[in-house]
Amino acid sequence: MSRKLIPLSVSDTSAFAKSLRTQLSLHQGLPSHLQFLNMLARAAGHSNFQNLRAKADPSGSEQILPASAPAAEPEIDRKLIDRVLRSFDGDLRLMRWPSRRMDQITALWVLWSQIPAAREMPEKEVSALLRDRHLFGDHALLRRELCDVGLVNRTRDGSVYKRIERPMPANAAAILRQRASR
Repeated sequence: MSRKLIPLSVSDTSAFAKSLRTQLSLHQGLPSHLQFLNMLARAAGHSNFQNLRAKADPSGSEQILPASAPAAEPEIDRKLIDRVLRSFDGDLRLMRWPSRRMDQITALWVLWSQIPAAREMPEKEVSALLRDRHLFGDHALLRRELCDVGLVNRTRDGSVYKRIERPMPANAAAILRQRASR
């Protein structure tokens, strides 16, 4: 039986690689075939591999195979969460830029959650929002990092920004849940 080819295109290879690396670093051990396909699809901006496959064949003519067992919930790293939480104040403003890259990425996810979804914003508005959400005086660093990590898109001239919708990693989601429960 021949396999149906499912094309995968990404607009930003660097953001794709960073997103995939983040997912792999959060995964315990070697992912299964399906878990890896889901990671690839999520890194490209799809919700999962099924979503990617559906978009590749909108007619639905492809035979749907029974789904395998659901993937296990990713482990939550309590030490990482505690370290990142210490970087934020009570109003969820970033007080200092974390030194560890994984902590930085997790902090960026928390900031990402505070950017309005599905809305194009001029650079001045994004800068004002980030200026209000941190206390160490470098909103340009945060703006660049959000783009570099693939959480925000900007036009070539940098005048318009838009949040990229992606599933939030478990550690960042745990930080938001923990703050909401206080």
